[in-house]
Amino acid sequence: MPTLDDLRAMGSTMTRGRSKSSVTFLPEPEPRPRSFPIISVDDHVVEPPHTFEGRLPSALQARAPRLVEEANGDQVWVFEHVRESHTGLNAVAGRPIEECGFEPTRFEHMRKGAYDPDARVHDMDINGVYASLNFPSALAGFAGQRLQLNGIDPDLGLATVRGWNDWVLEEWVQAHPDRFIACQLPWLLDPDVAAAEIRRNAERGFRAVTFTEGPDKLGLPSLHSDYWEPFMQACEETGTVVCLHVGSSSTVPDTSPEAPPDTIGVLFFGYAMFYAVDWLYSMIPVRHPDLRICMSEGGAGWVAGLLDRLDHILRYHQLYGTWTGIDLTPGEVLKRNFRFCAIDDPSAFLQVDRIGTEQLLVESDYPHLDSTWPDTQPLLQRHLAHLDEGTVRAITWENASRLFRHPVPEAVQRDPGKF
Repeated sequence: MPTLDDLRAMGSTMTRGRSKSSVTFLPEPEPRPRSFPIISVDDHVVEPPHTFEGRLPSALQARAPRLVEEANGDQVWVFEHVRESHTGLNAVAGRPIEECGFEPTRFEHMRKGAYDPDARVHDMDINGVYASLNFPSALAGFAGQRLQLNGIDPDLGLATVRGWNDWVLEEWVQAHPDRFIACQLPWLLDPDVAAAEIRRNAERGFRAVTFTEGPDKLGLPSLHSDYWEPFMQACEETGTVVCLHVGSSSTVPDTSPEAPPDTIGVLFFGYAMFYAVDWLYSMIPVRHPDLRICMSEGGAGWVAGLLDRLDHILRYHQLYGTWTGIDLTPGEVLKRNFRFCAIDDPSAFLQVDRIGTEQLLVESDYPHLDSTWPDTQPLLQRHLAHLDEGTVRAITWENASRLFRHPVPEAVQRDPGKF
């Protein structure tokens, strides 16, 4: 199974031979007409060079991640033995498709909205997105694993994870608290410490945690052990949503070794489906009925088919002996505990009756190649045109507002042009 580093290497082959010294930015887009407010539950922030300055204890500050300028012009993050050269990790919004890959490797090769909160709000306004939940970028890894695993000193790792969380709350979210939903990195090496961090951060205003879809792929105990119980209990008690971003296990789906990189992009939704089943049958959602799990960047068109298959397997579940003594069916638990995020999934919106109105959220994935920026508004207007006003309202912002406890002002509800 390929790792994210393997995927980056594939992406590098697609841009081989192109100059890194300069990039092309498309003309600045006009703001798109707004039909409704949007809460995007999957965007990304690129950590700026000063992210960790003054945020670690004095004894550890000199060992914090730092940005280094290399002789070839690349800006590279260095953290102990970790070297992260893909500074922007596909932060290519606003650039022509023929230039896109796993670059950029310099901050001036990205739109400023990738790493500056004021510029991000400007780009959200263009896109018609009222509020946004942001995942980390390549430096941290989607679940913070690159700051704490693979031989990183645990004391340094914990201080660095806390420093990242302090930065995203104090400099990113609090710059525009009505426009950003606070999402934290988890601590992965001790479930009791992890639980304490969830509770501490919930008191500070964090509404979500980006967790790994498959901890066993990172060399950690699997979901099917009881290792993660203190962490899950803390998330349930505090209403902290567990967000599972595709690729947060540092692996990606694969087929034949000779298959081109296109297959990985196509199969992202398949990985989300596989891990939704893994989480479901881990019984974590059964033991924690109030826990909410949000599948990010995995699409939602597959959910109806999964529900069908879960119901079919239920016909002979006695053969397996797994789902016994549980009042709800697997499909009912899936719909109660899980939420699914559509990025460009017209089929999902044709199956709302089967998937469930309350189970669907939307995302824009700014500033990545997959992003629908700056056209998220017109795209959703087309995809949702056949649905009634209440369903459109639920999918575009109401479900996310309720899930993450992030209110949308009544003035914005009435007139999306007000933000």
